[in-house]
Amino acid sequence: MDQKHPPLGGQPSSQPGTPAGAAAALPEHCDFTVFGGTGDLAFRKLLPALFHRDLEGQLPDDFRIIGVSRSDLDTEGYQQLVREALPGHVDPAGHDPATYDAALQRLVGRLHHLVLDAEEPDDWHQLHGLLKDRGRTEAVGGPDEAVRVFYLAVAPALFGPICARLDEIGVVDPTARVVMEKPIGRDLASARAVNDAVGAVFDESQIFRIDHYLGKESVQNLLVTRFANTFLEPLWNSRWVDHVQITVAESLGVGERGGYYDGSGALRDMVQNHLLQLLCLTAMEPPTYVGRETVRDEKLKVLQALKPMGPQDVDRDTVRGQYRQGLVDGQAVAAYSDDLGRAGSSTETFVALKAEVQNWRWAGVPFYLRTGKRMDRRVSEIVVVFKEPPHAMFPGSEGATTANRLHILVQPDEGMRLHLTAKEPGPGGIRLRPVSLDLSYATTFTQRSPDAYERLLMDVVRGNPTHFMRRDEVEAAWSWVEPILERWDELGERPLRYPAGTTGPTAAAMLLERDGRAWQETDQ
Repeated sequence: MDQKHPPLGGQPSSQPGTPAGAAAALPEHCDFTVFGGTGDLAFRKLLPALFHRDLEGQLPDDFRIIGVSRSDLDTEGYQQLVREALPGHVDPAGHDPATYDAALQRLVGRLHHLVLDAEEPDDWHQLHGLLKDRGRTEAVGGPDEAVRVFYLAVAPALFGPICARLDEIGVVDPTARVVMEKPIGRDLASARAVNDAVGAVFDESQIFRIDHYLGKESVQNLLVTRFANTFLEPLWNSRWVDHVQITVAESLGVGERGGYYDGSGALRDMVQNHLLQLLCLTAMEPPTYVGRETVRDEKLKVLQALKPMGPQDVDRDTVRGQYRQGLVDGQAVAAYSDDLGRAGSSTETFVALKAEVQNWRWAGVPFYLRTGKRMDRRVSEIVVVFKEPPHAMFPGSEGATTANRLHILVQPDEGMRLHLTAKEPGPGGIRLRPVSLDLSYATTFTQRSPDAYERLLMDVVRGNPTHFMRRDEVEAAWSWVEPILERWDELGERPLRYPAGTTGPTAAAMLLERDGRAWQETDQ
C-alpha cells in the first residue's frame, strides 16, 4: 500500500507532558470540504455542528466550508438553502436572537458550493482552483498553512474514487485529512478494499473513520469514570463483575433509510461499529496516558481477545429479530415489510448476542449486546452488573440485598446511575431497600453539552484521532462479525418477529435467562 502523504512531524499530538485535558490548538486557516454537501447528513448533523462551534466562537475567522454535490446550485443558492434549512435542525429559541443571527450570518458567509460528479473527471479543476495556493507558504506545515479537511458524506463506493481524484488534482498534502462515514465495507474483504483505496492516497494518521458514539459526552467520560476514580478500577474485573450489558435501542423504524438498511441489517449497521466500540471502551486496559494512539491500541487488544464465534456459538448465543406492526408510544406503527414496501425480507432489525473477552481481566464474564429498531423506548446504555454479596448477614431482615449495578447512560439523557442496597429509615428491625445514586449531566453541569459531531469535527480540524477508529480496529471488528453473518446466511432462516414497541423477541430474554440473568432496563 502506497501511503503518499505522511503527516508532518509538527502536527498536533497528545504526548506525555501535555497538560491533562489540554486540546491541540486550532489552525488559523481551514478549508472544510463536504462531499455530499446537500445531503441529509450534511444538513442534519455536519452544518448544525459547525454552526454551534461558530456560535461559541470556536471556528477560526478564516474557516471555509465547501459543499460539493451534483445539485444545480451556485454558491448564493447554496447559502440561501442552508439559511432556510438550518433553523429546522438548530432551534433559534434556545439562543439569544442577536447572537444566533450573527452566528448564522457568519456561517453562511463561510459557505461555497461546487457542482461536481464524483465519478466524472470533468469540473474537478473547480475544486483545485478554490483550494490551490490558499495559505500556502514555503515552510510547508507552518502556522499560515491552511488545513484541508475532506469529509466523505457519500456512499462508501465513492470513497476510493474521490480520494484518487483529490490526489490527481494535487490538493492532498501532509496537512490534509479525510473523514470516512460508516459503513466501511459490508464485510472484511470490502472493508479492506475501501481502506486500501483511501490508504493509497492518505497516510493512516490522516484518515479519520468517524463513529459518532465515540463523541458522546458519556462515552468519552467512561474513561474518566474508570481511570480517575480509585474505588472503581479495582472492581473492574472478573473477580467482582458478574456480567456486562450494552443496549442501543431505537423506537423509530427504518424510515427513509429502508433501501440502505435492507442491504445492511442491524449486525452490520450497529453491532460491528457502535456496540463493539462501546464494548472496547468498557473492557480495555488502562493506557499509559490518554493520547492519539494509546487508547486505540488498547481497544484493538479487546477486539483481538473476543472469543471467535463458531457455528454452534452463533446458533446458541445470537438472536435475530424483525419488527412487525405494533404500538410505540400509544401510536400504531407498521411492520418492517410495510416500511420497506415489500414482503419477504430476511434482514434483521434486532440483534442480541453473548460475547466473551478472553483475557486475564475478563475471563468468564459474559458481555451481552442488544440493539434493535421499533423498541419500546429510545435508550443507549452500558450496565455493569457486579456480583452478589458472598454472604447474607442480616437474618430476619425484610427485603434482600441485590447486585450492585452501574448504569452508564449514553442517550437520550446522558449520565450515570449507581444502584445500591440501603437500610430503610425507621425502628423495629432492618428493612433492605434498593436505592440509586444518580448523576445527570444536564442538571449537574450548567453549560450546554455539545453534540457528538461538534467534538469530533473539531478533533479532525485539530488533527487528533483519539476518538476515531483505526484501520486495524475496523478490520478486527469485521473479522469477529463475519462468521456470524456467514452462519446466518448458511441457515437461511427468517428473523424472529417481535411486535413494535416491545423489548424484542422473547428469545433475547431467554439468552440471559438460561444463564440465570435478565436484561436490566433503565428504570429498574
